[in-house]
Amino acid sequence: MDLVVRGARIADGTGGPSYTADVAVHEGRITQIGRIRSGGRRTLDADGLVLAPGFVDMHAHSDLALLRDPDHSAKAAQGVTLEVLGQDGLSYAPVDDRTLAEVRTAVAGWNGDGSDLDLDWRTVGGYLDRLDRGVAVNAAYLVPQGTVRAYAMGWADRPATPAELDRMRALVAEGLEQGAVGLSSGLTYTPGMYATGGELAALCRVVARYGGYWCPHHRSYGRGALAAYAETVELSRRSGCALHLAHATMNFAENAGRAGELLRLLDDALAEGVDLTLDTYPYTAGCTTLVALLPGWAHEGGPEAVLARLRDGATAERIRHALEVTGSDGCHGVPVDWSTVEVSGTGDPALAGHVGRRLDGWETARRLLVEDRLAPTVLQHVGHEENVRAIMRHPAHTGGSDGILQGAKPHPRAYGTFPHYLGHYVRELGVLSLEECVAHLSGRPAARLRLPDRGLVRPGYRADLVLFDPRTVAAGATYEEPRRGPAGIPHVLIAGLPVIRDGVRTQVLAGRSVRRTPWRPPIR
Repeated sequence: MDLVVRGARIADGTGGPSYTADVAVHEGRITQIGRIRSGGRRTLDADGLVLAPGFVDMHAHSDLALLRDPDHSAKAAQGVTLEVLGQDGLSYAPVDDRTLAEVRTAVAGWNGDGSDLDLDWRTVGGYLDRLDRGVAVNAAYLVPQGTVRAYAMGWADRPATPAELDRMRALVAEGLEQGAVGLSSGLTYTPGMYATGGELAALCRVVARYGGYWCPHHRSYGRGALAAYAETVELSRRSGCALHLAHATMNFAENAGRAGELLRLLDDALAEGVDLTLDTYPYTAGCTTLVALLPGWAHEGGPEAVLARLRDGATAERIRHALEVTGSDGCHGVPVDWSTVEVSGTGDPALAGHVGRRLDGWETARRLLVEDRLAPTVLQHVGHEENVRAIMRHPAHTGGSDGILQGAKPHPRAYGTFPHYLGHYVRELGVLSLEECVAHLSGRPAARLRLPDRGLVRPGYRADLVLFDPRTVAAGATYEEPRRGPAGIPHVLIAGLPVIRDGVRTQVLAGRSVRRTPWRPPIR
């Protein structure tokens, strides 16, 4: 045996009662659970610690960070052993040279512009192969629908032609064949937001054939949020595609105290047989790029066209009116309250003086967008604690950080989501039991990803494991100090190898791509 973990309290990822046992690991897999008399080459004393399956971040934006930063303690130190990338309909594969350049500018606020990396892939398989050279944690990938649309037809605000839709279907199928686990959409981001329901349903039918899932960022989390959720549920019904609701929040003043309405909608869908899950982060503030708040029409033609519109006085006034008076679709149909919008990062270090400040109006926002070439990221303080707590209790819930690692002052969810669940919402508030919370963070997401040997502590399963102290586990990250590491997570293993040992990041790069496994629907 390579490793024996002795005397751990095991929360096995099912949500069932925890129990005390030893765990043996050999060649990257759990081989035995119980009282183990023989020793391994290494022994780890787990007295007082909980041993759980490694946590799965169901909504991560580490697409380039995994390549840029081999340490990646932002996630590894939280006990995350698997991230799901390609989120919100915009990422770096599949692309051609034109699309890659456009996407790099469009999501520079999420991942940087990539100029410090050799982006030498163009396909989903090529990107996953790049991860297989060795990264800090494992990663799965969703085909990004907005990127696919940009590749097939540019950034045009119009319905796809039959030929363009065929091209998109082929690109999605190719990505799934190469290992993607599903499809993501960003329906308040361009060009994904330009897709009709029929176009989305057509792509979801492709995903359904491969046993993947659709992960939409909905058309609204503000005014019209319930209608936006209902649209995705109906598209899941129409297409037969499994549905995973990205960062399933109810934000802005319009939705205070309305989580129960969302949950009734989801319960009705589940009762009808819709295959549905969701993820959330345990914070009230949102985080996105500043340019994302602009109305969809302002993005047509791609990033350079956006900059040209911002520089034009008359067009910029139209954008201001949409933002401040009518409510931009990019801001979820709600007129923007600039006092809730805090700059969290800029691409140009010369503009870093804006970081940590609330915007004082449109002209400051406009100038910052132009000078920083659309790169600023922002926090939006528009959430409601009662909604956060109600949604995380739902049995279809999983954890997702939505963590953007760029910027001088990122959202603390990037560094704190998983220990914040365990420390604040389990130990301090009792919103979830420890065992149930562990299931939300491990077993349930692994089941959504249809991973047959991950997410549980069982013999034969991969030894992606986290050990934490339930008495002290806590997020160190705060809004004031968002990059502080967590407390109470001394050990994290991937394939049985120590990624975090005694609370310190090792040099182990045991992470690899996790690709879609062949799947056939059950016989009914």
